Amino acid sequence: MKTLVILAHPNLASSRINKAWAERLKKEENVHVHDLYANYPDFKIDVEKEQELVVQFDRIVFQFPFYWYSSPALLKEWQDVVLTYGWAYGSKGTKLHGKEFIVATSTGGPAEAYQEGGYNRYPMSNLLLPFQATANLTGMKFQTPFLFQGAGGELSEKVIQDSAENYAQLLRQ
Repeated sequence: MKTLVILAHPNLASSRINKAWAERLKKEENVHVHDLYANYPDFKIDVEKEQELVVQFDRIVFQFPFYWYSSPALLKEWQDVVLTYGWAYGSKGTKLHGKEFIVATSTGGPAEAYQEGGYNRYPMSNLLLPFQATANLTGMKFQTPFLFQGAGGELSEKVIQDSAENYAQLLRQ
């Protein structure tokens, strides 16, 4: 399955998890990593180019660090300008119909922080509902998210690389 990973990390060079994920995925034959911040540092997105890119793939992945209970600003801008009425949704907006959609995200806080009773109060399944709603509106098939929680803590290189390998394995399916 041809997979497009739309990577949105405003400071990828300092990332441990998202950087390792991106580097690992670049070795995969049927995976294309598309770095929004590298391509659009000025936030001026080429909508036609992005739409032409997206339609070439069977699976779309949004990869990003989980910031303030959402994605970084450029990914939100990308959604606002690329996923247009009549192209991505609406009676004639069928370009994404049938594609698989995955969210791959990392949180600074540990998993126990993202549950009822945790300091963030809500589980990730609730916090990712806007992405599931986007998939539903655009006719994509929302898949189980790929999560790494606790990125802000002490992590061994093995833990980071194991996560990257698990992510690559998921996208090989």
